[in-house]
Amino acid sequence: MAAELTVPQLSAKHRPTLDQALSAIRSRAYWSPHPEHPKAYGETAPADGLAAFEALRGTRLDLRQPGTDGWTGSEVSPYGPELGVEYPHADPDVLLPAMKAGMGAWRDAGPEARALVCIEILARISARTHEFAHAVMHTSGQAFMMAFQAGGPHAQDRGLEAVAYAYEEQTRVPGQADWSKPQGKKDPLNLGKSFTAVPRGIALMIGCNTFPTWNGYPGLFASLATGNAVLVKPHPRAVLPLALTVQVAREVLAEAGFDPNLVALAVERPGEGIAKALAVRPEIKLIDYTGSTEFGDWLEANARQAQVYTEKAGVNTVVLDSTDNYKGMLANLAFSLSLYSGQMCTTPQNLLIPRDGIATDAGHKTYDEVVADLAASVGGLLGDDARANALLGALVNPDVKARLEAAAGLGEVALASREVVNPEFPDAVVRTPVLVKLDAAKPDPDAPYLSECFGPVSFAVAVDTTADALDLLRRTVREKGAMTVGAYTTSADTERAIEEVCLEESAQLSLNLTGGVYVNQTAAFSDFHGSGGNPAANAALCDGAFVANRFRVVEVRRQA
Repeated sequence: MAAELTVPQLSAKHRPTLDQALSAIRSRAYWSPHPEHPKAYGETAPADGLAAFEALRGTRLDLRQPGTDGWTGSEVSPYGPELGVEYPHADPDVLLPAMKAGMGAWRDAGPEARALVCIEILARISARTHEFAHAVMHTSGQAFMMAFQAGGPHAQDRGLEAVAYAYEEQTRVPGQADWSKPQGKKDPLNLGKSFTAVPRGIALMIGCNTFPTWNGYPGLFASLATGNAVLVKPHPRAVLPLALTVQVAREVLAEAGFDPNLVALAVERPGEGIAKALAVRPEIKLIDYTGSTEFGDWLEANARQAQVYTEKAGVNTVVLDSTDNYKGMLANLAFSLSLYSGQMCTTPQNLLIPRDGIATDAGHKTYDEVVADLAASVGGLLGDDARANALLGALVNPDVKARLEAAAGLGEVALASREVVNPEFPDAVVRTPVLVKLDAAKPDPDAPYLSECFGPVSFAVAVDTTADALDLLRRTVREKGAMTVGAYTTSADTERAIEEVCLEESAQLSLNLTGGVYVNQTAAFSDFHGSGGNPAANAALCDGAFVANRFRVVEVRRQA
C-alpha cells in the first residue's frame, strides 16, 4: 500500500522526541512532552473536545476491520448517562489471521520505523486529549481533571516510555556484523551476520475499567513497537477510550504504508466473556492484563502459550513511626486516601500506627489522636461538595459501593462515609472515604487488613511497636503483594529497616511525603509502577524486562 507518511518524514518530526525519551529513561529525571494543563491545547480545545465526545454518543464506531459479525455496546457512564456507542463484534477466526498477515512488513520495517509510527499515534491521541478525557471520565468515573491528566498526558507518557524501552532493547544488538577469525597461516574464516528483532506473534491487551488508557498503553505500545500485532480487548464498561485509540492507530498505520489490521478491537457482547477464549488461542503469544487477582492467576496458569504480564490486587501500606511535619503528613495522607475515591491500585489501605502513638513536631500523638486528626483532615479536605466532587469522581461500579458499605461493620468507624451530590450529574454515586480502626494485637488470618478492599476504604491498624508494623508490612507484601508502600519516620535506623523490608520483598517505597507528591502517583520515565517482584504484579511499568520478552533476535550467517 502507498505510504502517505514516510520514514524520513516521521524521523524529522519525531526522532527528537524519541531521543529525549531515551535520555529520560536513562537519567530518570523529570520530562514529559505531553502538557498537563487543559489550556495548553488551544483556546477552543475544551469546547471542541466536548463536542467531539458528544458527537460520538449514540453512534456506531466502524473500524472497518475484518471479521465483523455484528455490533455491540452497553456502556453506561458512572455519572449516569448511557453512551450508546456501538462497536464491531469480531469473529476471531477471521480477524486473527488478518492481523497476522501484516506482521512480516512490520517486522522488516525495523525498530526505529516502528518507534516513529508509534510516536505518531501518540501525537495524534495527544491532539485529541480533551475528547479522550471525556471518554475516560464517562467510562471510569474519574473526575474530569483526573481523567484529563491520568487518561491523557500521563497515559501518553507511559505509552512513549514503553516505546523508548522497546527501541533501547531491540537496538542493543547491531543489525549487521562482519566476523573474521584468524587461522594463522591460513586464510581467516569470514562470515557476514545479520540480526533481526522478530516479534512473538499477536498480543492481547485486556483493558481495565478504572484506568483504560493509563494501564493499557504500556502493553499496547510495548508490543506494537517490538513488531507484534495487538488485539485490544477493553473492559465492557470502558470500551470507548481504547476503541478511539485503536481507531487512531489503524489510521496512522495505513498512512505509513502498513496493514491497519496490526491493531484491532475485540468487544464482547453482554455476558459473553471473550477474554478467556482469546487468551488460550495459539495465535496469542503475549498478554497484558490489569484487574483482579483471580483472573490474573487464571491467565498465568492457563495461557501457557503466551508470555503473560499481569497487574493484580495488593495491600498497600503506610507505616507511621514519627514525623517532623505532622500537619503536612496528615494533609498528604488525606489527599492520597481521597483521590478518585480510593479506586487506584496504588491507594494506601493499611495505616500501621503504634498503639502508644508517634513522635511529631506538634508533640507526642497517641494512636487515637493520630486517627482522629487524620479523619478531621480528610473531612476538611472534602467538606466542600464542589471540591469533593473534583477529587472523588464517581464510584466506578456497584461492587465498590457494596464494599464501602460493608466496611463500616468491620470495626470502630473513625470517619464515616457520606454521600455527595453532584449537581451536574445527579445520578452519579459519589461517596467520601471511610476510615476504620482495627487492632493487630490478636493474630487473625481473616483480618480485614490482610486482604485488598478496593475502593474508598482504609484501616487504621494499631500495632504494638514499629517493629511489629514492619513484620506486618513484610507479611502483607509477601503474601498479598503491594503496588506501593509509604512510611513516615525521623529515625535513620527505622528508615533503613523499612527500606530493607521493601528491598527484600520488592515493593516500591515512598518516604516522608508531605508536599505535592503522593504515594499513589508515579511519573513516567522516572518512577516504576509495580516491581514485578511481589504478588501484586509480575511486571513493572516500565523497565527493560517489560519489553525484552516481546521479541526474539534471529541471526542469519552468510559466508563472506
